[in-house]
Amino acid sequence: MAKKKTSLFECQHCGEQATKWLGKCPSCGSWDSFIELNQDQQEVLKQTSKVKDTNTKAVPITQIKQDDVVRFSSNNDELDLVLGGGIVPGSLTLIGGSPGVGKSTLLLKVAGSIATSGRKVLYVSGEESAGQIKLRADRLDANHDDVYLLSEIKLEEIQDELLRVDYDVVVIDSIQTIYSSNLTSAPGSVSQVREITFELMRKAKETNIAMFIIGHITKDGSIAGPRVLEHMVDTVLYFEGEASKEIRMLRGFKNRFGSTSEIGIFEMTNEGLVSAKDIASKFFDKSKAQSGSALTIVMEGSRALILEVQALVTESTNPNPKRSATGFDGARLNMLLALLEKKIDLPLNHYDVFVNISGGIKIKESSADLAVVAAIISSFRDRPISKESVFIGEVSLTGEIKDVFSIDMRLKEAQAQGIQKAVIAQKPSMKLKLKCFPVDEVSKMIELF
Repeated sequence: MAKKKTSLFECQHCGEQATKWLGKCPSCGSWDSFIELNQDQQEVLKQTSKVKDTNTKAVPITQIKQDDVVRFSSNNDELDLVLGGGIVPGSLTLIGGSPGVGKSTLLLKVAGSIATSGRKVLYVSGEESAGQIKLRADRLDANHDDVYLLSEIKLEEIQDELLRVDYDVVVIDSIQTIYSSNLTSAPGSVSQVREITFELMRKAKETNIAMFIIGHITKDGSIAGPRVLEHMVDTVLYFEGEASKEIRMLRGFKNRFGSTSEIGIFEMTNEGLVSAKDIASKFFDKSKAQSGSALTIVMEGSRALILEVQALVTESTNPNPKRSATGFDGARLNMLLALLEKKIDLPLNHYDVFVNISGGIKIKESSADLAVVAAIISSFRDRPISKESVFIGEVSLTGEIKDVFSIDMRLKEAQAQGIQKAVIAQKPSMKLKLKCFPVDEVSKMIELF
């Protein structure tokens, strides 16, 4: 009696699987995205789900020898910082970002920099011809004899090239354009992306090649393809920033060899993406003081950044006033507005309030609460705040202003940028030239205006 075949359907948008066809995907909500996988595709799925043979015996952790992580520099300070100190041989790094943000530009320039140290780099492009890449390399000054270009989208051809030359670094641009002839699905499909990533990961571990793969992102900002793609790689980096702005940020969301708290800040120039040297002046300026503007200092990993918080408070003609926040948590803004109404009796329920963080940075910590409060009061009373003052502190629901971590490092950065005054929760332990004004209650903020 013939063995009954098991049907398996898979969503081509998110990788959700089901034993029967579904009109709407229960995971991502897309319609008519399920297709049936044939036996070959199901076999590939079983192989990629088992990266390592499980027929091994458990060993006490005290008998395990720790692996020594050896790194080499990419000759780019910002990229090395995000990677945790440099590139790890045999690692698989995924870089995502919106179109035009600079993914290909950065990796091509890094490829040229790595080649200057005597390492061979293979740049595989499935979207552009070798002539187009050569044209960009001329502009980026990335020409070197040890940088090899391969315009190919077939996985088997790429694998043959890796056998022909001993490369140290490989760049795949992009993972959605590469396909394997073993599968009948189209390039960029869930099955193809899973198969390609698995083969690249296996090759990287076997040959100790450091691989970078570029991934397109969806409308919601996540890497296109199945979530298993992010689980299989060692490092996941995302480019943040708009193509119309000069400043771009590279943030780590997963790193098996380092911290994910660091960010790399780049500046787009005629020579491509370069490490931003004087980054402090990029997010604020010391021009004429205006109402609704206050400075704060946030920590991005080990880096202290001075940011400008802008607020606009205007009388509303609608029964439900507008509240909008760009770069700041909207729910936290509503909490601060309710607190100001109760503690300082500001009639903000009749006003529209808009808050914006300049420079395109999204604040993910609560140390900017005090600056947001100061900017709102300044805009409401139409009284400018000096550009030589910073506001650092977390505001609680009771109106208490709490201290934040790394306050000494923040104040050192403020002093280095010529800031004269700092409004904080309590005086710092170290001696500084700038004057510190401790404020423990949000109600006392009104005395500063």
